[in-house]
Amino acid sequence: MPKEGANPWPSLYMLCTLAMRYSSAFIPTLKEIPRDATTPSHILLLRGGFIRMVGAGIYEMLPLGHRVLRKITEIVREEMDRAGAQEVLMPALLPRQYFEETGRWDLYGEVLFRLRDRKGGDYHLGPTHEEIITDMVRREVRSYRQLPLNLYQIQMKYRDEPRPRAGLLRCREFLMKDAYSFDVDEKSALASYENMREAYHRIFRRLGLAYRVVEADSGAIGGETSAEFQVLAQTGEDAIVACTACQYAANVEVASSQAPSRGPLSELPIERLYTPGQTTIEAVSRFLGVPAHQTIKALLFRVIREKRVSYALVFVRGDDEAQETKVINALGGAGIEIAMATPEEAQKLGLVPGYIGPQGLRPSSELDVLIDRSLDTGQGWICGANEENHHVRNVVIGRDTHGRIAELRVVRSGDPCPRCGGRLESYRGIEGGHIFVLGTHYSAKMRCTFLDRDGQEKPVIMGCYGIGISRLVAAAVEQSHDEDGIIWPMSIAPYHAIVIPAGNDEALFQEAQAIYRSLDEQGVEVLFDDRDERPGVKFKDADLIGIPLRIVVGKKGLSEGKAEVKARREKEPHWVALAELLGWVRTRIEKEGGRLRESKAR
Repeated sequence: MPKEGANPWPSLYMLCTLAMRYSSAFIPTLKEIPRDATTPSHILLLRGGFIRMVGAGIYEMLPLGHRVLRKITEIVREEMDRAGAQEVLMPALLPRQYFEETGRWDLYGEVLFRLRDRKGGDYHLGPTHEEIITDMVRREVRSYRQLPLNLYQIQMKYRDEPRPRAGLLRCREFLMKDAYSFDVDEKSALASYENMREAYHRIFRRLGLAYRVVEADSGAIGGETSAEFQVLAQTGEDAIVACTACQYAANVEVASSQAPSRGPLSELPIERLYTPGQTTIEAVSRFLGVPAHQTIKALLFRVIREKRVSYALVFVRGDDEAQETKVINALGGAGIEIAMATPEEAQKLGLVPGYIGPQGLRPSSELDVLIDRSLDTGQGWICGANEENHHVRNVVIGRDTHGRIAELRVVRSGDPCPRCGGRLESYRGIEGGHIFVLGTHYSAKMRCTFLDRDGQEKPVIMGCYGIGISRLVAAAVEQSHDEDGIIWPMSIAPYHAIVIPAGNDEALFQEAQAIYRSLDEQGVEVLFDDRDERPGVKFKDADLIGIPLRIVVGKKGLSEGKAEVKARREKEPHWVALAELLGWVRTRIEKEGGRLRESKAR
């Protein structure tokens, strides 16, 4: 019997589906690489019969894919419940009014799936649920005695991605866990944040994924304190940096490096240089015989803020690149869009494309002037002279300029860590989870308030915690695969083991079937490949779909009273005595984080 208070349904449901005969299973594998699939997870999930595409960015989960999705969901739900969160379910179809309260009806733009009902009412499909959960709490919570709260749901989300790609990594419909905390003050909100941070660590460890927690940008969600749980993968779409000497790690959108030391301002006068036709950093460096890191690069961005267009002139070191999220944050953050301006736009502002420098330029309502802090060293720089065919030498930031100093550059490998001075290294990652302290970003706008101990009305302090559940299916594959197929972590594999009779001999089949039944009775999730196929075909399919343990019953092994057990992650097989096989398999599953279900044996 389940423990008091436990929900028996997940375990009872899984008990009915521990075992499956391959001949009865719906596993439509593909030999060829599907057209338009380019990332490993997209290719292998299609080839392995886990998913099929219904439309651009829209996928259906076939039985193997659904088993993986369900296991991830189960782990997430268990750890959220363990952390004290309470599950709710909010609608996916949402009235316009809630997003209008916070301004996101316009902010989300074309990403929002919008529709009208037969009466002309405006609705949208939920890309996220901050407004709805805030409304839920503001209607029910009146006093500090009702706080803290942490409410979560596991729900489909909808975003009209302009370029849905990479299978489950960037979809227009996806399964997500989103949780929201509600507290009386910042101290309590940070405690809720740390509670969720620890819960996320437990989740990602149980999922069997290699990951890093990195500082992150909050984007359209809002808020200040923010961290991403990045699943490390060479094919990841996110660039992150991490210190080799301490725990510092951050998404490049917000990553910093140690600020350069600032010496006394150089007193050398500005020197005008004739540089005909030299309009790029590379050309100027070659022409003057100086390294790029002694020059200044100018980048002009068009800025759209509340439908008003202005410009931002950004200056970084010649061998650096500007990070667009940092530029947006320096300009004011949420609600701002930027794009590279054209040479014609630069000329309308009185600038000379290819020869722009920061000296003498003053910010205005039409033009922001931003200078990366790496240039603020007191030394002189080479940059454009703001004059056709000329550059200048010995321009000093602070002495000759009026722009605002900010962190603008892309941090890269080899930069010094901002915390300890150690070396930063670059990695690729896939965002699997994101946690925020939202503060009063939503509660103040939506008047989600409570009465404190003194009877004073105050806005609730909120937090937001998301995990892309369907995305983690793909992330696990991106992190762990080889040329033969998927390599699932034991905890989320569709089955723990597959039993294969290596031949058409009746004795082999009967022994394999007996092993299959014994494993099933002892709570092992097992697939029995009883198909009338050659052993090589069965082995290839087992590797493709990534079952962690492959148990092969062959003539040689059977004559010696042994079975061959091949772990998907290992090259060499183990020869295990048949009498010890059940215990060996159970021990291996539990050691690798798998969960044995309730035994059928009585």
